[in-house]
Amino acid sequence: MKLPITIRDGAGPPYLQVFERLRVLIERGSLLPGERLPTVRSLADRLELAPNTVARAYRALEGDGWIVGRGRAGTFVTDTLPERPSAPDDALARAAAAYLRRAEQLGFDRAAAARALRSV
Repeated sequence: MKLPITIRDGAGPPYLQVFERLRVLIERGSLLPGERLPTVRSLADRLELAPNTVARAYRALEGDGWIVGRGRAGTFVTDTLPERPSAPDDALARAAAAYLRRAEQLGFDRAAAARALRSV
């Protein structure tokens, strides 16, 4: 499977670029529920990334409910996609995603970013 994903220098961490692009492909229906994704290694080779980078994107997508790993059978788009937030929630979700991207660019993980928000 040839996915339209390109990694750009300066566009944020590579794993977030993979995460966002796959999420958009799923959201728009380019990747259908039940469709099998490439293996971590094959996608990493094609994008010239470390396998751990792609694995991190896959873990984030799975954690958010976009994909599901089925062991040796592979990784698939979930049959039931996450619900889209309403318009005001969507704006907040975009702001939160931008905050997380910036925190990760600065070297912090999601847990540290969440702790910082709770401290405000």
